[in-house]
Amino acid sequence: MPANPESALPIRLTVDDSDSPSDVVDALFLGRFATGEQPYSHSSSLDRVKPGATLLPARAEVLRSARDDDRSATLAEGEGWTVLVSRWNRGADVTVTATSPELAEKVLAEATDGARDEPEPQPENVTMGFWYVSPRRGPHRTTRQIAAGTWDEVRPNYTAPVAGAMDRLMKVTPDDIAGRLLLLHGPPGTGKTSALRTLARSWRDWCQVDCVLDPERLFNDVGYLMDIAIGEDEGSAKGRWRLLLLEDCDELIRGEAKHTAGQALSRLLNLTDGLLGQGRNVLVGVTTNEDLERLHPAVVRPGRCLARIEVGPLTREEAVSWLGTEEGLGRDGATLAELFSLRRGSPPASVPKQDTGADAGLYL
Repeated sequence: MPANPESALPIRLTVDDSDSPSDVVDALFLGRFATGEQPYSHSSSLDRVKPGATLLPARAEVLRSARDDDRSATLAEGEGWTVLVSRWNRGADVTVTATSPELAEKVLAEATDGARDEPEPQPENVTMGFWYVSPRRGPHRTTRQIAAGTWDEVRPNYTAPVAGAMDRLMKVTPDDIAGRLLLLHGPPGTGKTSALRTLARSWRDWCQVDCVLDPERLFNDVGYLMDIAIGEDEGSAKGRWRLLLLEDCDELIRGEAKHTAGQALSRLLNLTDGLLGQGRNVLVGVTTNEDLERLHPAVVRPGRCLARIEVGPLTREEAVSWLGTEEGLGRDGATLAELFSLRRGSPPASVPKQDTGADAGLYL
């Protein structure tokens, strides 16, 4: 075996008309790392970069610069180091190779110092993470400031049994956690997502809330699942809990899920109380429009759920109190979405009746 690993890895760069200038810049950047001239690398991702930040250290000499429709790449160097800055929209990746690990770390810190754009958090906002798989970068997490009311402010939006259950949930602390699954189920428009935003605000002192934008992929892609469940993220190293939100996962947890979703259901359950979840401070929150009777028995078995709340419409009396009038309300009450629609002065959208004459008019 060759003494130097680069001797076993001939470096060749083949370019054709499918490659962009940015691809060439990426390939050129790897040269010094591959040959061993600069065998150490440090990198950082920034979700939001301040306007005007170059992300280049002082005295950097730009070697190549390329801009595509949705991305730019800059290759620069200095004494004993090389830096690649890849930018897209408001975010960027910065990677440094160098002759020593200390130099790589120092140059990266200089390039990114003060470049992260972090708006001053507002009391009514909560920081939420969003996971998704990027075609270019694989599993990726970005953060946003999300407006969320206090529980006292939004409590009237829920019918009495739901409000009582949510009272207890909002007060949960790490010492109270028994099950790892939080299940909110009920018809569309009843305020499940709004309740989760408020929960994120109530728990923000001890729990980071992350929303998975592509849950159908999460449990069918082992690498993606491991990145989220096992990989260290901001806050987890400090012992904070994480709540992963999976919205509208009807197909994943309904009764026939074992047949239709393959291993996805098993992996969800393994994350909540199996080997995958052991030693990890991870909760999973799932919303679904399914009735409780249609959910898989393994999902709702005793001991698995931290909370299992059916979020239904307000009763007619509650709806009248919320709206301040009986106008437009049916005798069976209304969902939160319907009440907001009536408050705006427009009737709730409904499904047209079929030609058969069946009473199929339902609120969307």
